[in-house]
Amino acid sequence: MPKKMKSVEQVQVDYPSKEKDVKDRDKPVGSNRRKFFTRALKVSTIAPIAGIPMFSIAASPVVLKMQGAWGAKDIMNEFAQEYVDRVNKMAEGRLRIDYLTAGAVVKPFEITDAVSKGVLDAGHQVPVYWYGKSKVASLFGSGPINGANSEQMLGWIQRGGGYELYEKLLKKLNLDIKGFFAFPMPTQPLGWFKKRPPRGKDELKGFKYRTVGLAADLMQELGMKVTQLPGGEIIPAMERGVLDAFEFNNPTSDRRLGAQDVCKNYSLGSFHQAMEFFEILFNRTKFNSLTDDLKAILEYAAEATSSSNTWTAQKNYSKDLQALIVKDKVRVSRTSREVFAAQLEAWDKVTARLEKEDPFFKEVNTSQKAWAKKVAYYSFFNEADFRMGYEHTFKVKLPKG
Repeated sequence: MPKKMKSVEQVQVDYPSKEKDVKDRDKPVGSNRRKFFTRALKVSTIAPIAGIPMFSIAASPVVLKMQGAWGAKDIMNEFAQEYVDRVNKMAEGRLRIDYLTAGAVVKPFEITDAVSKGVLDAGHQVPVYWYGKSKVASLFGSGPINGANSEQMLGWIQRGGGYELYEKLLKKLNLDIKGFFAFPMPTQPLGWFKKRPPRGKDELKGFKYRTVGLAADLMQELGMKVTQLPGGEIIPAMERGVLDAFEFNNPTSDRRLGAQDVCKNYSLGSFHQAMEFFEILFNRTKFNSLTDDLKAILEYAAEATSSSNTWTAQKNYSKDLQALIVKDKVRVSRTSREVFAAQLEAWDKVTARLEKEDPFFKEVNTSQKAWAKKVAYYSFFNEADFRMGYEHTFKVKLPKG
């Protein structure tokens, strides 16, 4: 005999009683209805109607493997994690980014290719790290100076046509990448020197110096012998004598690298990388496979992270600069105005040469300067003299170059 099937009426559902209806009549409209469907759903999960298959409501999340270009101890990973945390929370289990530090899959300077080829789904770096493919890449977040600061130049990316030019460069290089930008970084220091930092143009010559991207072209123009290295290789190179001076990024990163253990002279302020920001990149094919709302989360989380990164930097950079001075006995000075002026002259020569070599370099540089001329003009004309305000409030005189 075939087994008798349960009828629909045998599925037990706890309908509200009339007495309970009276008690609930003053509750918000729809509350009883929601309770009914919640109870019904619970029962149907336990005892489904015969002949109707059950389906799992929660699908497996899309998992993206992202690698950063930063050593395990670097604060840059904290900046990256702030982005990852925001994406993962907003995606509510439908998408998850798993973050890896430098070298987990590829070397820092190999992230762009790895993401483009699908070896990695995503990366966190700066555009200067693929400067070897095109020097134009360095203009998108690691350029020297064009009259504006990093916050204003991130505005060029977002509102001044910069992003369209970035996409054009990716297409020219056949890179299967979708990128976003975050965190207009404070000016990077001139760096660390085993001996007294250079005070004049002629003193720059001969230094074995680490930097990256167009900053390398700039410093070479000033007579430095430049080596381009990722962060994790800098201190060993200093210890072996391959370098006698370097810059990386900021007081916190530098201190965690151990800069204070290999030299005691630190010069703040420079034009060589005065407008840098992070590049958060995804494999474009993978990105395009996502739903529109998940794409939007990846994009707008970068904007939210810009603010979060800025506040994290303010807290840590200021604290670690004081630790370098007080605890580590580092001699911190301000880069001289003569060195700043020499950098400007050198950059004019570098850009004139590169614009002749590559019309696209000229197109991007011209676009940047047109934006800077308008935006920075307003800022300089309007900005309060905060240095004066600081010196008045705290009754101190800040160091001058």
